[in-house]
Amino acid sequence: MSEHAVSSPEITFAHPPAEGTGRIWKVFWILSVITIVELVLGFGLAKDWYGDPEKSSGLILFVKGVICILSLAKAFYIVGVFMHLGDEIKNFVMTIVVPLLLFIWFIAAFLWDGDSWKNLRNRYQEKLPAKTEQVAPAAKEHGAKD
Repeated sequence: MSEHAVSSPEITFAHPPAEGTGRIWKVFWILSVITIVELVLGFGLAKDWYGDPEKSSGLILFVKGVICILSLAKAFYIVGVFMHLGDEIKNFVMTIVVPLLLFIWFIAAFLWDGDSWKNLRNRYQEKLPAKTEQVAPAAKEHGAKD
């Protein structure tokens, strides 16, 4: 028999079927460890820091950033293993990853723009004069009393 597995003369498989569940357990443990680290950071450390004036907001933002990076790493690993994207050729992977990155940029741009609009609206809302009841000029011409 040749080095390739043959099911029929027309079809050959470059890789023989995987035996055992070693890869599944490896993926399970990697994803479990990443999830546990995220939970410890989110519920264990950051929960106690909120409302504490001695803890800087930069430290809390750093922890949130680490959690986001771990979540993205987990998503990348899931896509690479369970969707078999890690075994594909580079050009096919890029046709999926580049639009995904553009979509992430699209969401970030809208969040940034919305936050900017909110801040500008709140800044200029305080400077607007208070609304008072005014009698329209047309009502005065038609005999409305003051």
